[in-house]
Amino acid sequence: MYQNFAEIERVCAERGISPDRLFLENEMRLTGRGEEEILRKMEERLSVMETAAQRALEHPQSAGLIRGTARRQFLYSAGETLCGRLINRAMARAYSSSEVNASMGRICAAPTAGACGVLPAVLLTLMEERSIPRAEVVRALITASGFGAVVMKNATVAGAEGGCQAECGVAAAMAAAAAVQLAGGTLEGMLSAFSHALSNCMGLICDPVAGLVQVPCAQRNASQAVNALLSADEALAGQMFPIPADQVVEAMRRVGRQLPPELRETAEGGVAATPAGKEIAAQMGLGAR
Repeated sequence: MYQNFAEIERVCAERGISPDRLFLENEMRLTGRGEEEILRKMEERLSVMETAAQRALEHPQSAGLIRGTARRQFLYSAGETLCGRLINRAMARAYSSSEVNASMGRICAAPTAGACGVLPAVLLTLMEERSIPRAEVVRALITASGFGAVVMKNATVAGAEGGCQAECGVAAAMAAAAAVQLAGGTLEGMLSAFSHALSNCMGLICDPVAGLVQVPCAQRNASQAVNALLSADEALAGQMFPIPADQVVEAMRRVGRQLPPELRETAEGGVAATPAGKEIAAQMGLGAR
């Protein structure tokens, strides 16, 4: 068993195993399930992610403020974009999961429903662009899950407790670690990518317009998918983050506690409290707050 990232590093080094192997064995011990069953369950979750990440690319969902966002980005990705196909496809898939979530469709919370688009956007886009075998993506999903579990044990993934840094930010950090694994990187690189991604959005508030998980939540799913990819590239380039991952998580926890209630999912601060945000809420019959 492990309590933090330092222990994960130590155990993996002592046993000469990868983090996904450590996390898989831990899940086997905790659940009493065999390896094949756990891998099958993770494959099922990946399939749920895949369906949600694809659905709105062709068929906009009944998602209110964000209806059609995924399809617009997806169509744009085929043209002369500034950031290229991979980035725009990842953004489109993140939007799609957010649309499905907002329309009460089936998603996989990773680590939360509000951040459900980040991890599938990164994993599925890399799988597509690099022709990565599905079994490797399942293993990367296990790694991402293990990293997220460490955050849940030592901090929070709830916007109401820690702001959006704890939701979309942690999702980006999980995805960054998984992306490094898919690129053949080391555990050191995974931890560095994780830390880059989480530090990039340190202090990010949670300010849903009209109290709905739509705006700016969907846009942050898209931007944090990009954050995950650039953080992975930084780590793969040898840009090791100077602060240990455990200390970054603790910093995120402290920052979350310092955020006033207005900036933690109450829809009483940030863009939710702007005149336009209040007007949207009033038009939807949800009150101007």
